Amino acid sequence: MNDLNILRSVVRGRVWLPGDPGFDAARRPWNLAIEQPAAAVVEAADADDIAALVRHARRTGRAIATQPSGHGATGRTDDTILLRTARLQALEVDPATRRARVGAGVSSGRLQAGTAPYGLTGLPGSSPVVSVAGVALGGGLSWFGRAHGWVADSVTAFDIVDSEGRQRHITAGTDPDLCWALRGAGGDFAIVTALELALHPAPSLYGGRMLWAAEHAPDVMDAYLRITSTAPPELTVWLDLLHFPGADPMVAVDATYLGAESEALVLLGPLDRLPAPLSDGRRMMAVSELGGITAEPTDPGPGLSHGELLTDLGDAAVKTLLAEPIAPLLSVQIRHLGGGFTRPSDGPHGPLTEPYALYLFGIPTDPATAEAVTGKQAALAAALPISGRKPYTFLNPGESVADAFTPAVLDRLRDIKRHHDPHNVFRSNFPTHR
Repeated sequence: MNDLNILRSVVRGRVWLPGDPGFDAARRPWNLAIEQPAAAVVEAADADDIAALVRHARRTGRAIATQPSGHGATGRTDDTILLRTARLQALEVDPATRRARVGAGVSSGRLQAGTAPYGLTGLPGSSPVVSVAGVALGGGLSWFGRAHGWVADSVTAFDIVDSEGRQRHITAGTDPDLCWALRGAGGDFAIVTALELALHPAPSLYGGRMLWAAEHAPDVMDAYLRITSTAPPELTVWLDLLHFPGADPMVAVDATYLGAESEALVLLGPLDRLPAPLSDGRRMMAVSELGGITAEPTDPGPGLSHGELLTDLGDAAVKTLLAEPIAPLLSVQIRHLGGGFTRPSDGPHGPLTEPYALYLFGIPTDPATAEAVTGKQAALAAALPISGRKPYTFLNPGESVADAFTPAVLDRLRDIKRHHDPHNVFRSNFPTHR
């Protein structure tokens, strides 16, 4: 009996092997444009299952690739055991200490639903269906990052299974190097089964999307730049150039403000002096409703992405972005950074000094379209003032950790990998080791 055939006796959770009904569905990532091979798929019942699986993998020389639901997949999973942690759903919110304990499978939307009744918030991104642990392990850009920094900055402790199969509770005090690596460089160093987070006050929140026809893009961009030039940390504003299939091109502004509606309307005043929008969804909202602002898909689908950090959004950059239609891309998104992102951070990314992030997205409906999408993304990136580094969570399957971190940081990460996982039991979406 080989090492894969005995997996069902190693764990209590579900196991799929090649040829089993449901194997192909179980190994499928969130991004359906990515082929994700696997030697086996294991859906762990709990942390004990994960510890047993790690000990088995170490004995048999297998590598484990961990994914709650497949976000961020790159397809670099050949001959691995693909570990699903979606069943690790423990969620404990302590409003008195403003802390939460979050299982590895808990989604951002579920955490927000748990914190909202107490006037508290985690640091959610645009999608409610991504796992909190996955975002934190990649550093994490949040709606509230301008006020509170990287998502990973709010992690106070990790529950892990290490490469020897031991379950441990670690903090920056007990394991400073490992915690530093886990705050932004992915799951290449240990399997995180839960994490503890500092929560932040959110007694009131105003936000939503305004949408105009694309002919108004120059005026919308001008208003966007005026708003972001003086925005306080509590205000986050994104601009989206959009072109959905079967619809006319549009431009949107998405905003959140941690404060009163009256204050938000003053700060967003330049938008109200523009031509009447096609729609205006701004309102007071609960932190659990943030996912509705951009209305990103909540089911898997194919996509091609390209992210960059912009060093400048001056006249030349604006001219480039607005010079021609974005098709075949569906969206060109600009996120305002600054604020809390510029503060020192105890993680591999460090402070973000670039003022804006750029995210380009298209759908590869066929090979010709895929080539056109990636060509458009590359051409735009080449024509814009970019820093050459990008957030870990913005990496696409054609990129590596070297695109996210400086050589010095990468050397430190590789030292930590060699120390904590010398046998390469763990393989993240973007492996650290050479």
